[in-house]
Amino acid sequence: MTYKDAIKESMENLAQDKNTVFLGYNISFGSQAYGTLNDIAKEQKIETPVAENLMIGLTMGMALEGYRPVLFFERHDFMLNAMDGIINHLDKIESMSKGQFKCPVIIRAVIGSKEPLHPGPQHTQDFTKIFKETLSFPVYELENPEDIIKYYKIAQSSPGPIMLIEKRELYDRF
Repeated sequence: MTYKDAIKESMENLAQDKNTVFLGYNISFGSQAYGTLNDIAKEQKIETPVAENLMIGLTMGMALEGYRPVLFFERHDFMLNAMDGIINHLDKIESMSKGQFKCPVIIRAVIGSKEPLHPGPQHTQDFTKIFKETLSFPVYELENPEDIIKYYKIAQSSPGPIMLIEKRELYDRF
């Protein structure tokens, strides 16, 4: 099983729950999250504009309404535009509400690959360390297909947010 196959299988497992919704850009059109959402029903996908702060706000709202949103960031680099929502809102909503509100959000964040064509310095940065040091919820780096299956199963039953870091350069490996 390749890295990408494990992600695709994990997305299909998540989609079995009809309250799971996939959000982001290039998830309904274009690459459909690098081909990992091709077999997900269109009713479970919401194509967003390229507006990362809006994406995290929409995702939180859906989680508060009983959905389990899976937010796809095609490029790790542009998550910086969503830092306010991730760090000051998603990460703290449970404590600020004294446990009244929980957001079972799954964030899929992809670190861009430098091969076969290097897309440039703004498409291959890795901010994992920043997220691990600032967030109180789990941040997992997915290094192989076994990690992918394991951590997406954990994410599926997590009562709160979780961030899973995918590495585009590994998609066709293993």
